[in-house]
Amino acid sequence: MDNSDENSVQFHGDEEIIEVIDLNETEQNPDDLADEFEDVDVGETEDGDNEQEDWDTDDEMEQEKEQDDSELTFSKHTGSVFCVSLDPATNNLAVTGGEDDKAYVWRVSDGEVLFECTGHKDSVTSVLFSHDSSLVATGDMSGLIKVWKVETKQEVWSFEVGDLEWMEWHPCAPVLLAGMADGNVWMWKIPGGDCKTLQGPGCQSTSGKVLPDGKRAVVGYEDGNVRLWDLKQGNATHVIKGHDGHQGALTCLACNKDGSLVLTGSVDGRAKLINTATGKVLGVFSVDGGKAKASQEDAEETNSVESVGFCNVLPLIAVAYLHGTLAIYDLSSQVLRHKCQHQAGIVKLQWEESSSVVSTCSLDGAVRLWDARSGTMVSEYRGHQAEILDFTLNREASMAVTASGDHQAKLFCLQRPDR
Repeated sequence: MDNSDENSVQFHGDEEIIEVIDLNETEQNPDDLADEFEDVDVGETEDGDNEQEDWDTDDEMEQEKEQDDSELTFSKHTGSVFCVSLDPATNNLAVTGGEDDKAYVWRVSDGEVLFECTGHKDSVTSVLFSHDSSLVATGDMSGLIKVWKVETKQEVWSFEVGDLEWMEWHPCAPVLLAGMADGNVWMWKIPGGDCKTLQGPGCQSTSGKVLPDGKRAVVGYEDGNVRLWDLKQGNATHVIKGHDGHQGALTCLACNKDGSLVLTGSVDGRAKLINTATGKVLGVFSVDGGKAKASQEDAEETNSVESVGFCNVLPLIAVAYLHGTLAIYDLSSQVLRHKCQHQAGIVKLQWEESSSVVSTCSLDGAVRLWDARSGTMVSEYRGHQAEILDFTLNREASMAVTASGDHQAKLFCLQRPDR
């Protein structure tokens, strides 16, 4: 590995990230995810009555289909919309990427396109604004990454790598990180292009996150291992593997506000709490209570952890499962507090910045808000005709922007009695 001065990227500052956002892709191919439920056939009854409470009647299904709680619908995409991001500086701009090989930067106030991010050759699966909102990065499945200057609407940098798994901006510098299918993590200074590589173990780098201090990153891999990297030196300071690691591929990562703790999720149905200073595993969380599954294949298929996150205001963590359970745990005692059941698999969760409300999006096309103190659902928002594949909240948690398999992005105004 070349750690020479000319190839190194300097990182500065101990700024905290104001908002912890889970930016990781799940292991499932987005194209597969978009098509997952297309062939599901819901049984119909001959008369108006339906004795099975688990199934909706035709009238109820029609009513759900017509329900649209959104304030605005963005319909420029001609395929599934895989990813969405809000500009952190003002929350006035959104960027979406989709199956149509396109990404758009648009205003959330009226859906007006600011500019189209042209030139991608495959599905755009990762879109992100930089920490100061001056740049936006778009990445497609072929490994083509482009960076655009928002002010001029011009492309300022591009690079082609191997198959792209995830992408993330540094929290306080114009530095972009990207994880590859070959396990390597690339790091570029934008727009100069100074480059450094964090050498992987030879298997897929499935998720990654830069810690709030800007000096370290945590990366998860397909073999279940987790590595903590020193970004300046380019070496791994801790490797969590074997019994301490996961027994399946990593799907998601999140860190707490000061970066002292990391939560990891995997297809093995477990979430692990890791001390970033020591690399020690402090806790293991599972809604199955550690019971053995019939087979590893079943576990991966039904019980994958899809999203994790820390509450900023209470010692709580949330773990979202593909089988539809949102589990709320007490961070101090590691006790399961609540199981919030969804009608379909959960794709992503996000805690509100300054409350104990956690939001989820799921494969049934709904956004739900949950009070983590009581485990009760606060509100539900519908409008999509297919699964939601990604979503994000604005800083005040008064707005959610969603990306869906129905070729649309939507903006929902979130209302709560205490707001």
